[in-house]
Amino acid sequence: MVEIHRTAIGRGAEALASDHVAADGFRVLWRNVRIGPLEIDLVAKKDNLVIIVEVRSRGPGALEGPLASITWKKRRLLLRAARGLWRGRLKKMPDVQRVRIDVIAITSSPTEPPRIEWIRGAITEDTR
Repeated sequence: MVEIHRTAIGRGAEALASDHVAADGFRVLWRNVRIGPLEIDLVAKKDNLVIIVEVRSRGPGALEGPLASITWKKRRLLLRAARGLWRGRLKKMPDVQRVRIDVIAITSSPTEPPRIEWIRGAITEDTR
């Protein structure tokens, strides 16, 4: 039962993130893209830029914020998924010149609207 609730919260956060990037002029290409065993939450495009978005959400009373939940292992998996997406789909798109990995952190509260924080270029190859 708890897992179903967490999945629903995650899907709701992904929908908020999707709306947020669309409001900034991006066209959402895919949501929940599987690259082998890996999953990318959101892929969007604006002009010659494609963004790969990791969506993290936390509710009231969480012990850590959404950004703190991105470990070195998660960063490594996101980079691997981005490389797979490039090889499998993006390099075939002639108008794609740049790819960036962003993080959208959503913090919800029962009394206020969700707080959305968009960190552009949050994950890079050099993540030391």
